[in-house]
Amino acid sequence: MRRISLFCLAFGAVGAATGGLALAAIGAPTLHVSQKGRAFQPNAVILQRGASVEIVNDDGDLLHHVYIDSPNFSFDSGDLKPGSKTLVAFTEGGTFAVLCGIHPKMKLTVRVEGR
Repeated sequence: MRRISLFCLAFGAVGAATGGLALAAIGAPTLHVSQKGRAFQPNAVILQRGASVEIVNDDGDLLHHVYIDSPNFSFDSGDLKPGSKTLVAFTEGGTFAVLCGIHPKMKLTVRVEGR
Protein backbone atom coordinates (compact mmCIF):
# COMPACT_ATOMS: atom_id res chain seq x y z
CA MET A 1 0.00 0.00 0.00
CA ARG A 2 2.83 2.41 0.80
CA ARG A 3 4.41 1.86 -2.61
CA ILE A 4 1.10 2.71 -4.34
CA SER A 5 0.66 5.85 -2.23
CA LEU A 6 4.17 7.06 -3.01
CA PHE A 7 3.63 6.35 -6.71
CA CYS A 8 0.35 8.29 -6.72
CA LEU A 9 1.95 11.24 -4.92
CA ALA A 10 4.91 11.30 -7.30
CA PHE A 11 2.78 10.82 -10.41
CA GLY A 12 0.29 13.45 -9.22
CA ALA A 13 3.10 15.94 -8.62
CA VAL A 14 4.40 15.35 -12.13
CA GLY A 15 0.89 15.82 -13.52
CA ALA A 16 0.38 19.05 -11.60
CA ALA A 17 3.68 20.36 -12.93
CA THR A 18 2.69 19.49 -16.51
CA GLY A 19 -0.58 21.35 -16.44
CA GLY A 20 -3.40 19.10 -15.54
CA LEU A 21 -3.17 15.36 -14.98
CA ALA A 22 -5.51 14.00 -12.34
CA LEU A 23 -5.76 10.55 -10.84
CA ALA A 24 -8.96 8.97 -9.61
CA ALA A 25 -8.21 8.20 -5.99
CA ILE A 26 -8.55 4.68 -4.67
CA GLY A 27 -12.05 4.31 -3.26
CA ALA A 28 -13.33 7.39 -5.12
CA PRO A 29 -15.22 6.15 -8.18
CA THR A 30 -16.05 9.58 -9.63
CA LEU A 31 -13.59 12.19 -10.84
CA HIS A 32 -14.76 15.74 -11.60
CA VAL A 33 -13.68 17.56 -14.77
CA SER A 34 -14.59 21.12 -15.70
CA GLN A 35 -15.27 22.55 -19.15
CA LYS A 36 -14.22 26.17 -18.89
CA GLY A 37 -12.42 28.63 -21.13
CA ARG A 38 -12.81 26.24 -24.06
CA ALA A 39 -10.70 23.63 -22.26
CA PHE A 40 -11.15 20.55 -20.11
CA GLN A 41 -9.63 21.07 -16.67
CA PRO A 42 -7.72 18.87 -16.00
CA ASN A 43 -6.92 17.82 -19.56
CA ALA A 44 -5.82 14.25 -18.70
CA VAL A 45 -6.98 11.71 -16.12
CA ILE A 46 -6.11 8.17 -15.11
CA LEU A 47 -8.71 5.97 -13.48
CA GLN A 48 -9.59 2.37 -12.85
CA ARG A 49 -12.04 0.50 -15.03
CA GLY A 50 -15.57 1.01 -13.72
CA ALA A 51 -14.87 4.51 -12.42
CA SER A 52 -16.77 7.53 -13.69
CA VAL A 53 -15.94 11.05 -14.77
CA GLU A 54 -18.45 13.82 -14.09
CA ILE A 55 -17.99 16.60 -16.63
CA VAL A 56 -19.45 20.00 -15.76
CA ASN A 57 -19.97 22.94 -18.11
CA ASP A 58 -18.53 25.70 -15.91
CA ASP A 59 -18.69 28.36 -18.63
CA GLY A 60 -21.30 31.01 -17.96
CA ASP A 61 -22.28 31.62 -21.57
CA LEU A 62 -21.00 28.78 -23.78
CA LEU A 63 -22.62 25.53 -24.83
CA HIS A 64 -20.35 22.49 -24.70
CA HIS A 65 -20.70 18.89 -25.81
CA VAL A 66 -18.97 15.68 -24.71
CA TYR A 67 -18.37 12.72 -26.97
CA ILE A 68 -16.14 9.68 -27.26
CA ASP A 69 -15.92 7.65 -30.44
CA SER A 70 -13.59 4.67 -30.30
CA PRO A 71 -13.89 1.08 -31.54
CA ASN A 72 -14.59 -0.34 -28.07
CA PHE A 73 -16.32 2.57 -26.28
CA SER A 74 -18.56 5.45 -27.31
CA PHE A 75 -20.50 8.18 -25.55
CA ASP A 76 -22.45 11.29 -26.59
CA SER A 77 -23.85 13.78 -24.08
CA GLY A 78 -25.63 16.03 -26.54
CA ASP A 79 -25.33 19.78 -25.95
CA LEU A 80 -24.57 20.86 -22.38
CA LYS A 81 -25.90 24.26 -21.30
CA PRO A 82 -23.90 26.30 -18.75
CA GLY A 83 -24.10 24.58 -15.36
CA SER A 84 -25.08 21.22 -16.89
CA LYS A 85 -23.34 17.97 -15.94
CA THR A 86 -22.87 14.64 -17.61
CA LEU A 87 -21.54 11.42 -16.10
CA VAL A 88 -19.39 9.04 -18.15
CA ALA A 89 -18.85 5.54 -16.71
CA PHE A 90 -15.72 3.94 -18.19
CA THR A 91 -16.48 0.24 -18.43
CA GLU A 92 -13.67 -0.58 -20.86
CA GLY A 93 -9.91 -0.31 -20.39
CA GLY A 94 -7.81 1.77 -22.75
CA THR A 95 -6.99 5.35 -23.62
CA PHE A 96 -9.83 7.53 -24.85
CA ALA A 97 -10.04 11.00 -26.39
CA VAL A 98 -12.97 12.91 -24.92
CA LEU A 99 -13.89 15.78 -27.21
CA CYS A 100 -16.28 18.73 -27.39
CA GLY A 101 -18.45 18.62 -30.50
CA ILE A 102 -18.74 22.42 -30.47
CA HIS A 103 -15.12 23.40 -29.77
CA PRO A 104 -12.86 21.04 -31.75
CA LYS A 105 -9.63 22.06 -29.94
CA MET A 106 -10.99 20.87 -26.58
CA LYS A 107 -9.58 17.46 -25.63
CA LEU A 108 -9.53 15.38 -22.47
CA THR A 109 -7.39 12.23 -22.45
CA VAL A 110 -8.74 9.45 -20.21
CA ARG A 111 -6.58 6.41 -19.50
CA VAL A 112 -8.58 3.58 -17.98
CA GLU A 113 -6.55 0.87 -16.28
CA GLY A 114 -7.71 -2.58 -15.31
CA ARG A 115 -9.12 -5.56 -17.10
